[in-house]
Amino acid sequence: METIHLQQTLPEVFAGRDAITSDVWHQDLTLKKGEFYLIEAASGTGKSSLCSYLYGYRQDYQGIINFDGRNIRSLSINEWVKLRKQSLGILFQELRIFPELTAYENVQLKNRLTGFKKKKEILAFFERLGIADKTNEKAAKLSFGQQQRVAFIRTLCQPSDFLFLDEPISHIDDENGSIMGRLLTEEALQQGAGVIITSIGKHINLNYNCVLKL
Repeated sequence: METIHLQQTLPEVFAGRDAITSDVWHQDLTLKKGEFYLIEAASGTGKSSLCSYLYGYRQDYQGIINFDGRNIRSLSINEWVKLRKQSLGILFQELRIFPELTAYENVQLKNRLTGFKKKKEILAFFERLGIADKTNEKAAKLSFGQQQRVAFIRTLCQPSDFLFLDEPISHIDDENGSIMGRLLTEEALQQGAGVIITSIGKHINLNYNCVLKL
């Protein structure tokens, strides 16, 4: 996939508002593979909704979203499964971590489907992010910041044309945030992937091609 094209897209819940001032909503916007985007937003302006729309998780929006010229509303379930396995990676704000599983098992849920990373590569991610001693710890016992790092590692365990990260470092210290930025850049450049990050203030410092206000 090379492009994501939003045409007059707007959450249905915003439809009754008199005026929308946004670089994304109600605009003609094309996001390109290989480019880095930061979407800055105030709370309640629809950043998590945007990620869910792009991932096909929700459809409660007006307007059109196209992947390479095709309206995503026309995609079948099987096509979405293929996209989420081969083209689209996401880190949800609420993480979607399974508390009863270990940190490593949470990552393997994704990697078993894709076979994208070797065990030594995954363990190297844990090491670089300072949670090597947490691989066999139940996720329920981890802090939210540690869980964010686990969810981030899981996001990298698949081939991607685009990576969506919704407030990925909200509970991460600056040092680990910088490490996440380096890992993300390395993986994105290796795959030629586009990166779309949302933030309500604290964000990963990357060389963004474009900063958009939601």
